Amino acid sequence: MSKQCNDSDELMPIIEDVSEQDSDVTQARYWQVLIVDDDEEVHHATELALKDLIVEDRPLNLLHAYSAQQAKAVLIAEDNISVILLDVVMETELAGLELVEVIREELNMHALRIILRTGQPGYAPEMETIQRYDINDYRTKPELTRIRLFTILTSAIRAYNQIRSQQLMRQGLEKVVKASTELAHFYGMQMFAEGAVKQISAIMQIEPDGLICAQESQGEKSAGPVIIAASGRYSSLVQTSLETLDSEPIRSSIMQCLDSKQSLLEQGLTLYFSTERGRGMAAYVDVSRPLESIDKHLLEVFCANLSIGFDNVILYNRLEEQAFKDPLLDIANLNSLRRYRYTAISGNDYARLALIDIDDFSSFNDSFGHSAGDGLLVTVSSRLQKYFPHCFLARVGSDVFALLGSQQDIVTDHILSLFDSSFVVDEQPFKITASVGFVDLKDQEFDSSAHYKDAQVALKQAKLYCRGGAVSFSADMGQDARDRMHLLAELKQALNDNALFMTFQPKFKLSTMELSGVEALLRWRNKAGVLVPPDQFIPLAEQSGLMVSIGTFVIEHCCMQFQMLKQAGYTKLTMAINVSPTQLEGPGFVQQLRKAMKQYNIAPETLELEVTETVAAKNISELCKVLDKVRQLGCKIAIDDFGTGFSSLSVLHTLPATRLKIDRAFVDPMLQDDSIAKMIVNLGQTLGMELTAEGIETEEQLEKLKEFGCEEGQGWLFAKAMILEDLLNFSHKRTKNK
Repeated sequence: MSKQCNDSDELMPIIEDVSEQDSDVTQARYWQVLIVDDDEEVHHATELALKDLIVEDRPLNLLHAYSAQQAKAVLIAEDNISVILLDVVMETELAGLELVEVIREELNMHALRIILRTGQPGYAPEMETIQRYDINDYRTKPELTRIRLFTILTSAIRAYNQIRSQQLMRQGLEKVVKASTELAHFYGMQMFAEGAVKQISAIMQIEPDGLICAQESQGEKSAGPVIIAASGRYSSLVQTSLETLDSEPIRSSIMQCLDSKQSLLEQGLTLYFSTERGRGMAAYVDVSRPLESIDKHLLEVFCANLSIGFDNVILYNRLEEQAFKDPLLDIANLNSLRRYRYTAISGNDYARLALIDIDDFSSFNDSFGHSAGDGLLVTVSSRLQKYFPHCFLARVGSDVFALLGSQQDIVTDHILSLFDSSFVVDEQPFKITASVGFVDLKDQEFDSSAHYKDAQVALKQAKLYCRGGAVSFSADMGQDARDRMHLLAELKQALNDNALFMTFQPKFKLSTMELSGVEALLRWRNKAGVLVPPDQFIPLAEQSGLMVSIGTFVIEHCCMQFQMLKQAGYTKLTMAINVSPTQLEGPGFVQQLRKAMKQYNIAPETLELEVTETVAAKNISELCKVLDKVRQLGCKIAIDDFGTGFSSLSVLHTLPATRLKIDRAFVDPMLQDDSIAKMIVNLGQTLGMELTAEGIETEEQLEKLKEFGCEEGQGWLFAKAMILEDLLNFSHKRTKNK
């Protein structure tokens, strides 16, 4: 018996007379045939018998193994072997048959065709062997002449080709079915296109190599066609531009196909898939043989069916984008944030959620238009994406962004620093600020509902008390939010139960110390008998929308008690009522005021409405329309807390105000610095307005204000706010003591 070869280096394909040009042909252009025999002469004889044979338009590529063990190694390394010529008796009497079982059961190579050869026919009965194993033929070595070997090998290769085609077709269909369940994101599109590539290979009976599926560009978002599926030597180009392909003929063919919207079937094969939504798909196949009529027919039917499939993929992809993407900014939206799952990058890492709210965005929209507002959002989004590339970014409100990621990345100072430089919109720079609320998710997974609410609480605190800054959520803050909700519920109940009441602080003519009027102040005593400070429940009522109802209560009760005051003989007094912006913006305020004055017989000139300068400056044009109507009724208008806001002096010219009130913040320090108080008095006198000083608590302050020419004042030096009954007693005592 010949010497067995155990050196794997000798397991080389033996192909004679191969030119350098032929060596460039890929393995896919050959039929791979594995010769397994422990006799070296058999290998050489088989090579001579099969030399220069062409089977099904392809040459043969012979591989060699000298034992069952070596053959198994070759089969594992080469997965595209078509036929194995296998000696039954090698290192053992049944080594070949045992290898057949390994091929079918262990390696699961069911397409590979097996031709058994034996020099000792008695070792394996022919009928029993063929029945037991999936083999193509079983011959003795002397029977295998060149013609007989060619005939058997051709039959085996044809069988292999048919089985492989069926396998490819089945794999392609499985890809398409799988893609149909994954159409909710782009990966579904890729899987669908890969299935199309597999099916084209099966239809054309070629290996899935050199196939490209390109997606036509849309609008300005893509510079050109993109490769969305490829196989073989092109597989590394998936998700890249078609321009990266180094073959100019293939690029030209695909571009021609997309431009003409027709399949090209003459040189090579370029298939076009049309869709109803303006997007075209093209697949290129390098086919060397001419197409038969049945090939063209199958491809036409195939392309029509796939066009419908691509339409469905595109439709579902767009539905996905609408549900989970912001259409303006092309980033995630609130729905996407809610389903996002954060993965920690290390054991010490934890997530942070930040909500970023652009300050005064509505005013920006009103001033420069919604187109500029959209442009501002785009520039802010781009800057956030640039500086936080590893974080999840979403638009969760009209002007609110969410950042979710590692606390190492989301540093609030870095967020705020992004707003230090201007944002350019339509070639014009704008300086804006943003308020940030954030919550740390230490030792917790992201809970979209709970943590998002916590971040909202922190953001609201930032907007109220730290505008342009950042506030971190804390457990105390959560408790504060719950306390506020509890307080709001109590306030609603107090309004229903008439538990709110009015107090009145006297105002005096400073030159004569004569009682000139009163300022009505709202008070609330809760069920525990404790007075709730106005600076706690008034802002809460404003934010919750309850202020309109409370404002109606105030107007009604002030007019009613003012009538009682006049009926007690105080007919020359005036009454000042504080009015919130929510009341003025609400419908029917002027009609409500007119009705209350008529019902309680209140002379309009004795009623004065107080508005703050900061409120007046926010929406001055609309506010002036309402206040002009109030003035037409005959009522007076006072600007309260003057000097504490940030409005311009032009507000004084614009508003139909008759009185200017000096805030106690400028009255308190008068003994150290009286310049601001004096300036406000001079300003009011220049504009022909009446003046009232608040918070007078010392004789020195009183004397200074009288010296400046301030006409009216109120404060604890004279009297605190009191209910109507106490006010009547107070006024009666003053009259009696004169």
